[in-house]
Amino acid sequence: MTIIPTRTLKVQLRYNYITMMKNALLIITLFISTSLLAQEEWGDVQKNTMTLKELAPVWPGCENGNASQRDNCFKQKLATHIAKNFKYPPSSYKNNEQGRVVIEFFINEQGAVDIKNVTGGTAALQEEAKRNIGLIPKMKKPGMMGGKPRAIKYTVPITFKTGK
Repeated sequence: MTIIPTRTLKVQLRYNYITMMKNALLIITLFISTSLLAQEEWGDVQKNTMTLKELAPVWPGCENGNASQRDNCFKQKLATHIAKNFKYPPSSYKNNEQGRVVIEFFINEQGAVDIKNVTGGTAALQEEAKRNIGLIPKMKKPGMMGGKPRAIKYTVPITFKTGK
């Protein structure tokens, strides 16, 4: 039988306690960091189901904030752009041509506008809607899905009323 001095036993117990606390702290830190990082801005994985969020393109001047703030800023800037650049075609105004033009376009993977379809209204009103949307500036960042650039589709109605 070996006799261990009390002092050596206390040092050994203290060393074991410190090692155990370090390991517990490491495990807690890993758990917290993985649970915080598991919910990415672009999506989430829960119970074997992956959900990918489509993130809107970033309009110049909307770079700050979280995804919903940038999305709201994009919508606001788009509405402001359409209103600011709106020009009623003179011949259409003179002839009292009115109508609702619906324009479908994509912000492509490079952040540029790509018009796909224009419906409603007269040809002159459709051309004005195309001109207006075509003036949208190149985005700071394209739309994203799953962390990769992706073309995002938009459908915008523009109502032309002469007020006559």
